[in-house]
Amino acid sequence: MGQANLKGEIPEFIGELTGMRVLYLQQNSLSGSIPAGIWNLKSLSVLDIRNNRFSGEIPESIRELTEMITLALSENSLSGSIPNGIWNLKKLRILYLYANNLTGPIHIDGPIGALGLEQIDVSANQVNGSFPEEFGKLQNLAILFMSDNRFSGTLPDKLPPGLTWLDITNNKFSGNIPSTAKSLRFFTAYNNLLSGNIPAVLTGISELVVLCLGGNQISGQIPPGISELKYLSVLNLSSNHLVGEIPAAIGSLQVLQSLDLSINQLSGSIPSEIGDLKLKTLNLSSNRLSGEIPISLQDAAYNRSFLSNPSLCASSELLNVPICKHGLQWKLRVVLIVLASLVSLMATVFAAFARRGRHGRSNGRVLPTWKMMSFYPLDFTESTILSGLTEDNLIGSGGGGKVYRIVLENHVAQIVAVKKIWNSRKLDSLLEKEFQSEVQILGSIRHAGIVKLLFCLWSVDMKLLVYEYMENGSLDRWLHKKWRVGEQIEEMNSDHRPLLDWSTRLRIAIDVARGLCYMHHGCSPPIVHRDVKSSNILLDFEFRPKVADFGLARMLVKLGEDNTVSAVAGTFGYMAPECAYSRKINEKMDVYSFGVILLELTTGKKANDGGEYGNLAEWAWRCLQEADKVIDAIDQDIKDPTYVEEIAFIFKLGVMCTSPLPSSRPTMKDVLQILLRHQRQQAVANDTMV
Repeated sequence: MGQANLKGEIPEFIGELTGMRVLYLQQNSLSGSIPAGIWNLKSLSVLDIRNNRFSGEIPESIRELTEMITLALSENSLSGSIPNGIWNLKKLRILYLYANNLTGPIHIDGPIGALGLEQIDVSANQVNGSFPEEFGKLQNLAILFMSDNRFSGTLPDKLPPGLTWLDITNNKFSGNIPSTAKSLRFFTAYNNLLSGNIPAVLTGISELVVLCLGGNQISGQIPPGISELKYLSVLNLSSNHLVGEIPAAIGSLQVLQSLDLSINQLSGSIPSEIGDLKLKTLNLSSNRLSGEIPISLQDAAYNRSFLSNPSLCASSELLNVPICKHGLQWKLRVVLIVLASLVSLMATVFAAFARRGRHGRSNGRVLPTWKMMSFYPLDFTESTILSGLTEDNLIGSGGGGKVYRIVLENHVAQIVAVKKIWNSRKLDSLLEKEFQSEVQILGSIRHAGIVKLLFCLWSVDMKLLVYEYMENGSLDRWLHKKWRVGEQIEEMNSDHRPLLDWSTRLRIAIDVARGLCYMHHGCSPPIVHRDVKSSNILLDFEFRPKVADFGLARMLVKLGEDNTVSAVAGTFGYMAPECAYSRKINEKMDVYSFGVILLELTTGKKANDGGEYGNLAEWAWRCLQEADKVIDAIDQDIKDPTYVEEIAFIFKLGVMCTSPLPSSRPTMKDVLQILLRHQRQQAVANDTMV
């Protein structure tokens, strides 16, 4: 009965339902204290009353719920201490107590009994005391959130061996950083009293993605071994007592997106290697840095990144720092370097035009004049892209053009995907401006679920859209087993490829829904793709999906108006029925296509694989008319009894999205909420739903 708009108090007679195993009352407006009878439901394995207005204390009698697997009491107004009895529930795996008014220390009387705990969240309370030593015995604990409390004392030397996410932000923990957290991927400890040096062993946590130690009392130097953290995306060491120089090794962290070293005592110059990173945020303010800021960082995007470093200077006025004053010798050297660069550039341009002359006049055409629109800082030129458009680099074709995989000759050997689209006719000035306007809007989109458009090149008869490259290719090639044994995939043999199991497929569905939801509901005007399909869902090295081909395959519209410019017709099997008779487009067309993808994910069948019924959507609807056929329809590769009901639910959602009537389809916002709610319920139920 979650999200059922329930109000008032839970009736006392609920304690008489002694056979109840699962109770969902989350996200309602229920109030009052939790009835004492609930604690007598000894068969209860899931209790989820999150996000209500319950008050009162959690009684010690909770120890009687010996079958409890998931206990979610968060986002209420519960008070008092966390009862010791909770830690004796031997089957407990998930414990959510966050966002209440709980106080006192975590007291575990004797050896902890709940050794199967996987997730603990007690954040946003007023809990005090020390870090429970008994937590170190929880072999299966993966997530531990203790942020926004009043914990104090030192962190134990022995952390849970499988811990991947530890958040202790906004507490009063002190002492050294523990050196036993080898499994961590996310470690956030902002605003505590931690001290000492950054332990060298911390830089050996190879899977670390987020390291946030800002707002502490950490001293010493930043260890150069930090370069070993190849997956590090966020590094925040701000507001500490760090000294010495910024290690140039930070420049080797190729996936780093956020770097904050502000409010320390760092000295020396800023390594030029940092300028090679594709940072979204950079803050080196309030240190003792000196010298000239690297040219690659002298950009208006970083105009607040270097404040309060009196000895820093720049060659431009963009950065709110003084202009560098150099001697005559330095100026002469700069002039010589510039002249040499100009000579080299002229030679390169001449060679490029010479090559075009050989290949571009076979039919009497004049050489194209290229125009470029960039959306990210680039360290390569148009000639690098043009020279890479060879048959050896061709990886696909369709959708009005060809796609190339090009390795750029820059410092990181960056790989990009280039889509080449030929113009069938010369666009008039109005359509040309509309194309440029559309590309500019698409290039401004910043969302984790959308493939980045890096820049666009165009001439009279050709357009080149340059995207980030996705290492694992398209979803359809994995889902429909197009990889053959022995085939090479980006230097990875298919014998060792990861399986596309159900948990990965569900995550893909949710992430794609997030991307489409953003395009429909987060952009103004909304962006309708019109060609959503599994071959347009690209997967990165961790199988995280992004929606691709929003170039000419999508349409900017005011809802309900006739199609005007550059939308494509879509792909059979994914096209909504109304595409056959209406030129008016809206988001419900994408919802239909997404529904087909859900059916592909659950059945393993292709969009046009409907047998006598023509397509997958029609076949799935027929299956739904007979309940037993839904189970039969599930892909044998994922037909694990543990997940059958969950997969059947997503199958039914796919059928709902592919309703022939657009008005009967949910919006992408609705679809995303359904998927997220179902994922949360499944996580809480932890495979206990009947």
